[in-house]
Parts: sequence; structure tokens; C-alpha cells
Amino acid sequence: MGGLRLARLLRVAAGSVNPVKVEAVRRAMVKVYGGAEVKGFKVPSGVPRQPIGWQTVKGAVNRALEALKAWKAELGVGVEAGLLPVEEALTGYVDFQWCAIADREGLVTLGCSPGFEMPPEIVQGVLAGKGEVKELFEEAFKVKRIGETIGAIGFLSKGLVSRGEITEQAVLMALIPRINREIYRLNSR
Repeated sequence: MGGLRLARLLRVAAGSVNPVKVEAVRRAMVKVYGGAEVKGFKVPSGVPRQPIGWQTVKGAVNRALEALKAWKAELGVGVEAGLLPVEEALTGYVDFQWCAIADREGLVTLGCSPGFEMPPEIVQGVLAGKGEVKELFEEAFKVKRIGETIGAIGFLSKGLVSRGEITEQAVLMALIPRINREIYRLNSR
């Protein structure tokens, strides 16, 4: 499936140095634009280390804007994972990754990954302030560097879905208004 072809390679600043996130951003940009030069930057999210609810969206937006400041890129991409309250969920929370994509004209577009339920002990630990999902998950299930490899989703799905895949999906979802500029009335930008 091809995407929009650009006359030159698009420069994209990812608001993370996590190799899983940077590679997911690159893969999404290749699908949509045929290629991109993607560089990761360590930038602040401006939200708690473990965002809950809409703090997650704010963190993604902040990362995208900060990444755009870090490099002369056309796009800044921020990805932030967090727990969203969902009353009907087993634990009352579902984990989502949110993606924000900012450009130099001030447009920010959003998308998110598929959501999934975290184990109850992880959610309870986060809510009790005992740490981030990543730390609690690694401790509870004796895995190392889960956030930089398959992610909690890779572990919980027994390898059926990886963190890289859901991150890429979040980025692709945030690109939808950009690849449908006429539908979203963005041609004047």
C-alpha cells in the first residue's frame, strides 16, 4: 500500500529515544510518505511519569511540540501511553497509546492505539502511587526492559501483538487528517 510521495525525504522528530517508538514512527511514515528521516529526541512530556486519563493525550501533544523544537523537522511526533478510566473495564482502566503529530504551521493531529486491559495488580499499583506501569509490570512478571521490547501488550497477548505494532497504529491514526486534507478542510493550511 503506497502513500503520499514527497519530492524530498520528510524530516520527522520523534519525542522519544525509545527505539520501539522511533522505529514505529519510521514505519508509519514509510507507509504514508514512502520514506522519512526520523530522529528521536529526549523531550519532556509535561505530565506525570505515569499519566492517567486525558493527561496521556496532553503528554503526547507536549512531546510532539517539544520534538519539533529539537530539530529542523517538518513534523514532530509524540507518543504517550497511559491508563484511561473505563467504567465497564475489569479494573476500571484500559491502556492506550496516544499519538500527536505537530507541524510548523501549528496543526496538531491525534490518534490512538487499540486499547487493552492491564492486570489488576498493575492498575492497583499505579493508582496507589507505587510506580509506572512499566516498572510494576517488570517487577510482577520478572521481565526486563519491557517498554523497549515487546511491551506489556506483547507479553499479555503472548506475542500476538507487539508494542511496536500498536505504536505504529497510533501514529497512522494521527496521520489520517493529514492524508485526507480535503475531507478535514486542511487545504488552507
